[in-house]
Amino acid sequence: MQNQHVFMGDLTRREFREALAEGKFQTAIIPTGSIEQHLEHLAMEHDIRMATHVAEQTARQLYPQVIVTLPIRAGISEHHMRHQGTVSAKPGPWLSVVFDAVESLIRHGVKNVLILNGHGGNEAPMGGIIGQWHLYFAAEAPEASVQFHSYWDLSRPEAEKLCKGGVPGHAQEYETAMALAVCPHNVRVEAMHDQDDRSPLDASAEQGQKLVDAAVNATRRYVEEMIAGKHRAAVNPE
Repeated sequence: MQNQHVFMGDLTRREFREALAEGKFQTAIIPTGSIEQHLEHLAMEHDIRMATHVAEQTARQLYPQVIVTLPIRAGISEHHMRHQGTVSAKPGPWLSVVFDAVESLIRHGVKNVLILNGHGGNEAPMGGIIGQWHLYFAAEAPEASVQFHSYWDLSRPEAEKLCKGGVPGHAQEYETAMALAVCPHNVRVEAMHDQDDRSPLDASAEQGQKLVDAAVNATRRYVEEMIAGKHRAAVNPE
């Protein structure tokens, strides 16, 4: 486990080139998220931290078939800009960066790319363009599969059984529980008692670990299906 370099940036060019030649890393996960306010009690990196964690654990379970590429930390967060500290990207440039990352991987011979999202503000812009990307890659790289999902949607049935409130919510029970399990130093417990939204108080680290496990297991199953040739876009120009 210690020798598993599941982040592409940790590899040298020779290591990545030789791994591809050996048939490894045919699937890549690109975590996307945001740096934005998460009420008074969660660190602003929460969205990208969780997406990256789920991606990393999935890759470790499926090593050496899967690698995690660069986490795209900034997200589309204009609706949070009234809170200082939020970093918001414009939809067009953000989509261009994600597309360029996907295309770079496919040009190098990666067959499957899952954009694993951790921020709700990224969903609508991506949902409006992913069909066009499918058309493009169907013409340029017919064997490639490019998919976009938020990690909570892949594990929603299990997550909703574990939470009193909605999934994912924003810095509420679901996200707070996951942070308590993965990065408790990012949770300011005392601040949870000083804000109007009291739902984070329903969260626990034990619950959070179950939610994390559900997200990782669901993502692993989805990636395994991608590897098996499922989830390819049906492109019919007629």
